[in-house]
Amino acid sequence: MTISETGVREEILAVAMRMFIQQGYHGLAMRQISEAVGVSKAALYYYFKDKEELFLAILNSYLNDMESSIDAIRAKSGSSADQITQFVESVLRQPAEQRALTRLASQEMGQLSAASRKKFDKLYHEKFIGKLTAILQEGMDRGEFQSLNAEIATWSLLGIMYPYFYPAHSGEKPIPAGTIQEIVSIYLNGVKK
Repeated sequence: MTISETGVREEILAVAMRMFIQQGYHGLAMRQISEAVGVSKAALYYYFKDKEELFLAILNSYLNDMESSIDAIRAKSGSSADQITQFVESVLRQPAEQRALTRLASQEMGQLSAASRKKFDKLYHEKFIGKLTAILQEGMDRGEFQSLNAEIATWSLLGIMYPYFYPAHSGEKPIPAGTIQEIVSIYLNGVKK
């Protein structure tokens, strides 16, 4: 692939990501994407065989970014609580459009073929859920956290964060640092006095 071809592919991914977030999986046609990018449908199909492949390429790219972020956090020394704090901060400081990809994946995954869902689910657990669960499990093993089901604890953390994956929740503005710290505090310390 030449540099110009790479540029076209990246432009397709960027434009399609925004359009999927705004219109959803079924609300969007490949024709609309090709028009928005300024390439022919044939050129679009040169890079992606169908809408499902394009959608998965966007989600896989985001998943790879999340994996890199979690790996960097885990590589730093620090407590599991510090690592969870850094994770929440890194995700919630992302631009609203980027955070919306998590919501988009959960809402639109049912539109994909069973084989694609299964393949993505495996990667999602391997690159994201499993790594977060490992942080929590390590904290439990060290006595830093109470002994719980680490996977349930992981899903609980994501549940607290989920409303902030909607651009409408915070608009285009960044989530205030105080809000992020309060989310972390509620998760790690609870609301009980």
